[in-house]
Amino acid sequence: MAALWTLSVLLSACLLWPVCLALTPPAELPQPHNLPPLLGFNSSDGSPSVDLPMALRVFSVDYHHVQAPFEIVLWIMLASLAKLGFHWSGRVPAVFPESCLLIMVGLLVGGVIYGVRHSAPPTLSADAFFLFLLPPIVLDAGYFLPGKLFFENLGTILWYAVLGTLWNVLGIGLSLYGVCLLAQSSLGDVSLLHCLLFGSLIAAVDPVAVLSVFQEMHVNEQLHILVFGESLLNDAVTVVLYKLFESFLRLPSVSGLDVLLGGCRVVVVGLGGLFVGLFFGLLAALTSRFTSRAQVIAPLFVFLYSYLSYLTSEMLHLSGIMAIVTCAVTMKQYVEANVSERSNTSIQYFLKMWSSVSETLIFIFLGVSTIQDVHMWSWPFVCSTLLLCLAWRATGVLLLTAVVNKLRRNTVTFRDQFIIAYGGLRGAICFSLVFLIDDFPKKRLFITTTIVVILFTVFVQGMTIKPLVELLDVKRKKRALPTVSEEIHSRLIDHLLAGIEDVVGYWGQHYWKDRFEQFNRKYLRRFLIREDHQAPSSILRVYQELERREQRRDEEAPPIEDPRSHSRPLLPEEMDSIRRILSRNLQNFNKKQTPAYSRHTLHQDTTMDKTRKPLYRHHSLGERYKYNTITHWPQGEDGEFNGSHRVRAGLCRSHTVCAVGPRPVLQDSSVPAASAQRGPADPKSAATKEDQVFPQNQAPVGGEAPKKQLSFVLENEKQP
Repeated sequence: MAALWTLSVLLSACLLWPVCLALTPPAELPQPHNLPPLLGFNSSDGSPSVDLPMALRVFSVDYHHVQAPFEIVLWIMLASLAKLGFHWSGRVPAVFPESCLLIMVGLLVGGVIYGVRHSAPPTLSADAFFLFLLPPIVLDAGYFLPGKLFFENLGTILWYAVLGTLWNVLGIGLSLYGVCLLAQSSLGDVSLLHCLLFGSLIAAVDPVAVLSVFQEMHVNEQLHILVFGESLLNDAVTVVLYKLFESFLRLPSVSGLDVLLGGCRVVVVGLGGLFVGLFFGLLAALTSRFTSRAQVIAPLFVFLYSYLSYLTSEMLHLSGIMAIVTCAVTMKQYVEANVSERSNTSIQYFLKMWSSVSETLIFIFLGVSTIQDVHMWSWPFVCSTLLLCLAWRATGVLLLTAVVNKLRRNTVTFRDQFIIAYGGLRGAICFSLVFLIDDFPKKRLFITTTIVVILFTVFVQGMTIKPLVELLDVKRKKRALPTVSEEIHSRLIDHLLAGIEDVVGYWGQHYWKDRFEQFNRKYLRRFLIREDHQAPSSILRVYQELERREQRRDEEAPPIEDPRSHSRPLLPEEMDSIRRILSRNLQNFNKKQTPAYSRHTLHQDTTMDKTRKPLYRHHSLGERYKYNTITHWPQGEDGEFNGSHRVRAGLCRSHTVCAVGPRPVLQDSSVPAASAQRGPADPKSAATKEDQVFPQNQAPVGGEAPKKQLSFVLENEKQP
């Protein structure tokens, strides 16, 4: 642990050294009079002159050539080491959330940079945040979004995200304008539109801060999806409202028509981002259908199409967050069905790694950017903002939940309401938006107030929400994965509810969900998924999905020591049995074919798909009847079929005695050939000859051709 913190200190020193080196201008080297001029033009005719070096350098430093990538790598390394040190710090993760410690590291680094440079450290620009750091986090959240829970609670999530955000923005903005009117001496130059603009950015609940806290607590699925979905869609609404109020500030006067057009703009921006994400999601699913011969680049299309949907929406002034979430949710099921298991694993791990690095950098830069010279303090404004954020969110959650509980079967309890209201953490989104405000006299006050609200919500609320969850005894999430039986019964209940809604003429969520599943099965899956990857039944798809979850959980779990490794040595009889099994089944290895080398194909995927299928489709009664018959194929010496006839066995309720694959076995000479062909004639003879194996590759006896038989033998079966 001490070595890890020492490495972090050394990396911080390495981070400060390029900063000091960048501030020192390169000194001009004196040129001797007897040497020709170096780089540049000739003073006489203006023609370029040939540069002649003064002497050959053995070692030189050119930091400015690699300054940008070098500093980026150092910042990422510092963030990763800080995250690693947090998880190796013993009992600290049980008390402090990860976001708090990362902000503290940023404050420390920012203070050191400020002490060395005697100026403000570098800040996180809004463009860098919205174009490079926010998309990976939102993409990870959308790709791993639990679709069933999200769409079952979609109405409640939209209720909180849209109406709750409008409630908070208008309430905080109007209340702050009242505070400014009361304090005319210090806050008299703050207008109503400025207060509404500040209310729109301070009401943004950051999904980065919320997820970093709620994922550590493992709350129940309903509470997690409500808070997570509300924070995810809340960002899209707040960004749209922020841009709307910003455009109002740039107008000479705001009329009623402008307000009406602004409302239409909010709807267009939200729906436009939704359709852009839907288009790129379907395009990504269609592209992944043709990646069977180039599986290496299959995960690349997931990231490219998602990021392209975000950039396209930002280019068209639409909601980029809505676009990338819709794109991830749309393409997930089709991409997972088209690509291999290893490609799915690569997508999942890269998304987690990318979002984790972005989240760590955001929190560290939040701490670094706090050390600034632009702070302005006002006790009435800062304290009023902090109290109003808590009060308006709490009242909004209570009022909206009282209405929505009348329409829900599973009501939101008072404990869950308290956690939803208390979990409204602010983060990097409102911090980035406050720097985008046009310059006016109180912009520094807005920046200071935003930093105070962020630090209070992350430190105070983030550190106390976990003890409150334990104190209130909030229902936690089940650690065990659902079984196939549970999933099948859950789907059965959904189908029953859809049928009941259809019978009574009520078009509820189960009715529309069933209609969409039919449309998806008939058209979308046939068009977007390869034919060889389409599951024959929905039960098999459920089983494969559970197998993927179980495989991911086993890969992430720590290795477990096998207790059989310290067992007794094998007996000679057991060794002989193992040798006999291996000698009989060794021919199966010769049937495998090694594919030709291609750098665009993962050969292990094809082998794994053929040898490690999680489930085989069970045969129907007719197929079982067909396989339980004994079939004879007369052959010649060259292996050609001379003729065939089938002897149908009687169908009985007995079980299969043995199911051994076809293999060449030498028959004992004491057993007559006729009895081997005829089989047992009565139950007693069947019991005495239970372990007998029929000859398959034996030479013809008595002029008869050898008979090849299936290895399915039925007990108490009489030959007609």
